[in-house]
Amino acid sequence: MLHAVIMAGGSGTRFWPASRADWPKQLLAFVGSRTMIQATVDRMAGLVPGERTWVLTNRRLTGAIAEQLPQVGPEQILSEPCKRDTAPCIGLAALEIVRHDPAAVMAVMPADHVIRPEPALAKTIEFAARFVAEDPERIVTFGIKPTYAAQSFGYIERGAPLAAATATEPAVYRVAQFREKPKAEVAQQYLDRGNCYWNSGIFVWRAQTILDALSRYQPEMMVHLNRIAAARDQPDYQAVLEREFAAIRPISIDYAVMEKALGADAKPAGKVVVVEVPFEWDDVGSWQAIGRLNAADKQGNVIQGRHVGLATTNTIVRTDDKHLVVTMGIKDCIVVHTPESTLVANKHDEESIRELIKLIEERGWHEYL
Repeated sequence: MLHAVIMAGGSGTRFWPASRADWPKQLLAFVGSRTMIQATVDRMAGLVPGERTWVLTNRRLTGAIAEQLPQVGPEQILSEPCKRDTAPCIGLAALEIVRHDPAAVMAVMPADHVIRPEPALAKTIEFAARFVAEDPERIVTFGIKPTYAAQSFGYIERGAPLAAATATEPAVYRVAQFREKPKAEVAQQYLDRGNCYWNSGIFVWRAQTILDALSRYQPEMMVHLNRIAAARDQPDYQAVLEREFAAIRPISIDYAVMEKALGADAKPAGKVVVVEVPFEWDDVGSWQAIGRLNAADKQGNVIQGRHVGLATTNTIVRTDDKHLVVTMGIKDCIVVHTPESTLVANKHDEESIRELIKLIEERGWHEYL
């Protein structure tokens, strides 16, 4: 059967001050009234029921996620004791799933993407699951046709075609190579060549297939994960989980498996494929995404909450209906108000938010983080 695995452990630093350690961006609503994690589960509702939906997150978020996702049982919200990147996260989920369903297929996705039209993701995952059923050793990733020369995304270079696009099904290609986040001129080359996709971070595979791949390419990691799995129903499970998970070297699934499965030593070879997805996608990585995803007024402003502006253009304002934000004579800015703190920033210098976070930490003002 098909299971959905939603990775929801990120901190969303670039969305400070709205995104906080105890309430990060996946628990916030940026488009519409549903939060990002709720919207992610909603997209899969017609394909995967709540009892086959799994959420991986950090311990401090489990209660809030359980409140937002009543259709997902608390035993299906898996708590990571520390941050170890996506490969250990996926391995932990796969081990839990095969306990319940040895032949399970996993659809793995982050909790903080916006996809339009909404039903398109479930249809594409259903197609990918059929593709995996034809060959259970396949590892499927989703590629997004780039619309601009993005430097903030990894890229997937496609190889030989496996299935042509039809009126109802997307095209599928072997993966030739995974590309790192490029510099501007290289990103433009990828765009011009037309054979590269943005790497969406969405995957479909059999749970046992990804466990076999992790055992092959990351044997030390699997030693720790298998110890966790062996202790699952034991009284000391939490202690084993904390000790063994913390001992794992942090690594992404891209480095841990995807790239290695393309190498000369890959066995079996040629099993990593990319589906050219038929939907619009945004990873909502920074406040700029709010401008892309919401309608702007005649002055190019995107406003969420109560605002009055004079001579204000191309600005993003986020507040609530109880606090009025007034702007005068500004352009290309981000203004975010929360009860504890307010951000006013140049819209084109968002990367400096990370530096601001460090400064706040250095001053010991952790209550604002």
